[in-house]
Amino acid sequence: MSGSTDPIVSQSLDKITKAHEEGFLSATAVENIRNWLTETRYAGYRDQVVEHIDSQRWKQLDDAFWTIIPFGTGGRRGRMYPIGSNAINDRTIGESAQGLADYTVQTLGDSQPLSCAIAYDTRHKSRHFAEWCAGIMVANGFKVYFLDEYRATPQLSFAVRYKKCSVGIMVTASHNPPSDNAVKVYWSSGAQVLPPHDEGIIERVLDCQEIRHVPFAEALADGRVEIVTQEVDAAYLEEVAKCSFPGPRNIKILFTPLHGVGALATLPVLQRDGFDDVEVYGPHAEPSPDFPNVPGHVSNPENKAVFDEPIRYAQTHGHQLILATDPDADRLGCAAPVTLDTTGPWATLTGNQLGVLLADFILSRRMASGSLTPEHYIVKTLVTTEMIRRIAVKYGVRCEGELLVGFKNIAATMDKCGPDHFVFGTEESHGYLVGQYVRDKDGPVACMLMSELAAQLKSEGKSVHQRLAELYIEYGYHQETVINLVMEGSEGMAAMKRLMAALRNDPVRTLGDMPVVAVRDYSNLTLRDLTAVNPLDDSAVSSIQGPVGDLIIMDLKESGNYVAARPSGTEPKIKLYVFARLPEHESADLETAQAKVAKRLEGLEIDMRDFAQTHC
Repeated sequence: MSGSTDPIVSQSLDKITKAHEEGFLSATAVENIRNWLTETRYAGYRDQVVEHIDSQRWKQLDDAFWTIIPFGTGGRRGRMYPIGSNAINDRTIGESAQGLADYTVQTLGDSQPLSCAIAYDTRHKSRHFAEWCAGIMVANGFKVYFLDEYRATPQLSFAVRYKKCSVGIMVTASHNPPSDNAVKVYWSSGAQVLPPHDEGIIERVLDCQEIRHVPFAEALADGRVEIVTQEVDAAYLEEVAKCSFPGPRNIKILFTPLHGVGALATLPVLQRDGFDDVEVYGPHAEPSPDFPNVPGHVSNPENKAVFDEPIRYAQTHGHQLILATDPDADRLGCAAPVTLDTTGPWATLTGNQLGVLLADFILSRRMASGSLTPEHYIVKTLVTTEMIRRIAVKYGVRCEGELLVGFKNIAATMDKCGPDHFVFGTEESHGYLVGQYVRDKDGPVACMLMSELAAQLKSEGKSVHQRLAELYIEYGYHQETVINLVMEGSEGMAAMKRLMAALRNDPVRTLGDMPVVAVRDYSNLTLRDLTAVNPLDDSAVSSIQGPVGDLIIMDLKESGNYVAARPSGTEPKIKLYVFARLPEHESADLETAQAKVAKRLEGLEIDMRDFAQTHC
């Protein structure tokens, strides 16, 4: 029954209308608040909404209601707040699980018994949300395999495949701030949901009226929820071990889980692979949702600052490699001494640099063992360095690189092209995978392979940075950077749309003193030739092949130099990916090449920021 006849609700509706007229609430927030006040499905949250209105907490209300939290590249992710369509709370998490259940029942229900694997990380309310989701799936006829205690995202992907589940749910917001949480939704392949399943799930999430639920304790007692933590742990460890290569293991490692789940999965993997000299960095060891001892309380291995204190510790304690995983342990970060002198300078490695080093290591070891053929392939995304492709060419394997951002697209490519010939998958945001046992990026296996590479190089008298320098001389000096243009709230969303429209319709003509010669628009798979006589005319537009998505790539005159732009699928920002390269003949003097490329990247970033500021 609608609550619109309730005098309290009527007064609240009048108040939010007035707040909108006075500029305190956006029109979309008013619409969504009205729904939560009047629709039966939100009745349990009505009193909290009314209390916010009576207290005139307009900022909190606008933030929580200005939109409906979307499914992005990593699922449904956002800031936790007890009410709101744009917040992570029991209602939005419950809608997600119920929508997943409804779609799966309709799609698979008649063909097989339904089951769901569920895991969670160290974040605030992760355990609560995991039990909440389990109770919803059970109420809809699913058997739930539950990973009790904190576990890594790749272990959830593995559990889906190992237990032959219909779907999976991982409760994590990865490297987001402590205020956030999320659900990542997985299909039976162990990969995050892709078309057409994602659209089908979203449709049912948005149309969710009733959330059906069984108490977790009841479902656990009667066997509809089964704890499988130890079983999955052992099987996962066995499969990861199969991806190792023989070689030296004599290296002293400092590992930081950045207050997340990483130690629970990574330490057994390293120990099983023969790495006995591994220390967990004490200040980051405690699993904590507040990430107290990392800069800004953001546990992101992409952020160089998280390595500052561990590097100082390593320099005084003789460690030769620092490995880090993000809170849900699906990504790898790394720092190493520039030379083998551990007391000297250290430097971190970007996601692209790690991808390059691992690709070369894995392909070289596979070639040496005779287990590499022209049918084999590696996979990367469109915003991952093209140096990966050049390495693949050298080893005579294929590189599948026309992929949108998101490791689910790498997983889909594995299944499309055949997992038996898959060698390595990588993306610039520190995600890596070998093997067939999961369909998501895997921090522990990446830690294992990076340790093997560093130990091998140490035995040859080289550091990982010295090996990277050799690769730059061989393939040309490549360097990349990512610019994050944060645009929060309803105003930020409008600014993001304006900027993406400007890049498409009034493209920038010069970046870093280099002409922009073409704009590739993956939203409609077109290329605009900016060297044409009338570059804004339809005659300057041609078709391209590739995936369809909200991505623009601006190609510069000098080959290998370009800038990509895309709205983030998980955070309120536009990400600009800047790529610079010098050919091999200009890279022999590496110090000069580095200085030239650094200056070029600086110019490209300045010009892109100026363009963004003008058009936002």
